[in-house]
Amino acid sequence: MITLGIGCAADAEKVLASAELAVSEDVHILCYSSTLLNDTKSAFVGTVISDQPHIAMIDDLRSGKIHGAVRGTLPANETLRYLKTAFGVSRLERIALLETAGGERFFLAPVGVDEGWTVEEKIHLVTRGRELARSFGLSDKTAVLSGGRIGDIGRHPIVDKSISDAIEVAEKTGAVHGEILIEDMVKECGVIIAPDGISGNLIFRTLTFLGAGIGHGAPVMNIPGVFIDSSRASSGYVPALNLTVAVVKKNM
Repeated sequence: MITLGIGCAADAEKVLASAELAVSEDVHILCYSSTLLNDTKSAFVGTVISDQPHIAMIDDLRSGKIHGAVRGTLPANETLRYLKTAFGVSRLERIALLETAGGERFFLAPVGVDEGWTVEEKIHLVTRGRELARSFGLSDKTAVLSGGRIGDIGRHPIVDKSISDAIEVAEKTGAVHGEILIEDMVKECGVIIAPDGISGNLIFRTLTFLGAGIGHGAPVMNIPGVFIDSSRASSGYVPALNLTVAVVKKNM
C-alpha cells in the first residue's frame, strides 16, 4: 500500500477531484489542509487538518507516515523553505518532467528562479537528470542550453556568459551544447538544462500554460524523501500524483 500526501490550500475542490481520480486500491491519498474539506467520494482519500498543513505533510513524509508528497496548492515559499529545513539542505534541486503537445517527454532543470545559476549547480542537475531519465526509459542524452548561438558571441555580455557556462558544463559532463535551439534538442535529448532558473521557469510555464503541454511535476532530487513540486496554476494534479507513485515505486 502506498500512501501519498497532497497540499490543499486554495482550490480545494480541484485538489480533491485530482486525488479521487488518482487513487486506487493500492494508492491512498491524504489531503493536508487548514480548513475542513467537503466529504470525499472515495474511501481511499482522506484529510489531515492542521494549522500549518505544509509542516504537517513534510513531517509525515520525513517520519515515513506517507511515502511521497505533492505540494499541490500550498504556498511555494513557506513550503519549500520548510522542506529545506526539515531535510537539512541549503538549496533544492528540482527537475520537471514535461510533455509537449506532440507527446515528446523530457526532464527540464532548473525550474526554480533561484536554482541553477552556477556551473557547479548545472553539473549536479545534469547528473540527477540523467538518473531520472534512465529510470523512466527516456534518453539520458543531455542538452545544455545558452542564451544564444555561438555566432551571437559579442552581442551582449550576459549572452556571452551563458554560452561560456553552457560550453563548460557540456565539456565537463559529456553533454551537448544545444545553444538556444530547444525545439531541436527535445527531439533527441531526454534532459534539457536551461541557462538559469528564470528561463527554465519561463520554459515550463510557456509549455504547460500556453503551449498545450503537460507538466507532470518536479521531483526534488537532493532529499531522501519523495517530494514532487507542482504549480498552483495547474488545472489539476493527477499527473503529479501519478509521477509521485512512479518515483515511490522505483525507490522501493
